[in-house]
Amino acid sequence: MFGRKRKDPDATEPEGPVPVDVAIRDEVIRLGQFLKLANLVESGADAKPVIADGLVQVNGEVETRRGRQLRVGDVVVLQGQAARVADDDAPDNLPW
Repeated sequence: MFGRKRKDPDATEPEGPVPVDVAIRDEVIRLGQFLKLANLVESGADAKPVIADGLVQVNGEVETRRGRQLRVGDVVVLQGQAARVADDDAPDNLPW
């Protein structure tokens, strides 16, 4: 057991990428629109195939509905990048 650290069984490791907050003006936003707003896709047309192919997760579950309504607190992940729906008061801190 030399040179090996024991893993703390009570420690929780983060699951997936750390999301950045993306502010929306209204109470809800559709998934396709949010992907574009968060710069996870280049255009709205690019959102359709990645959603249909099951590459997008919402709150840890694969989502294939482009019209899925997102609310503040929902987390969207695409290709290792994550964005969280935030209210309009949140600063835009997108790293990409």
